[in-house]
Amino acid sequence: MSKIKTALIVGASRGLGFAIAEELLKRDWKVIGTVREGKRTKLHELAEKWTGKLRVQYLDMTIPTQIEGLKSNLIGESLDLLFVNAGVANDKGMQETIGEISTEEFVRVMVTNTLSPMRVLERLAENVRQGGVVGVMSSGQGSIADNENGGNDVYRASKAALNMIVRSFAVREGKDRALLLLAPGWIKTDMGGQEARFSVEEVIGDIVDTIVAQEGKAGLRYLDRFGKPIRW
Repeated sequence: MSKIKTALIVGASRGLGFAIAEELLKRDWKVIGTVREGKRTKLHELAEKWTGKLRVQYLDMTIPTQIEGLKSNLIGESLDLLFVNAGVANDKGMQETIGEISTEEFVRVMVTNTLSPMRVLERLAENVRQGGVVGVMSSGQGSIADNENGGNDVYRASKAALNMIVRSFAVREGKDRALLLLAPGWIKTDMGGQEARFSVEEVIGDIVDTIVAQEGKAGLRYLDRFGKPIRW
């Protein structure tokens, strides 16, 4: 009988993070999902349905002490997958240029999309077993080579910076684990908006297929949801 696998999904209260958690449960994984403290979420409702299989932990990854608290809660726990999903867009969206954004908003986006995911990886990747998968939700907009249309300056910059730092992290930590930067495409979520081409339900199977397919493949890959490499 095969061992039941365990995943930690950071940022699982809604959108793609929630959908990844739900899909893994359907595939007979155990899941630990994080949400920010303060209100009941869809993940709490899902945990009631999947008693004993889904555990909810509280985390605001922009607060380092909360990352340390989660680390303490995971002492002795071996993970097959760590996936950091949480992220934000700047409030004024795609048309706000780098010259227009306030310093405070720029810092908020960069701290949430770049610094905080890396803090999570630095502290929690060691909980992932040898041969397991460490993944982060990136974006095709983080590709410098593919930026031929411009726009969305700050979000693009935050994801490009994330890609670069994960690549540096991989030099140190990618020898016995798979590292994945995943670009899911333009999806109908709270952040993606309703003009996006695909619904979460249409893409989640491909997303999870690509994540779990990295098992045993040491080193870093930057892939779309079909497992196709994206230019850096």
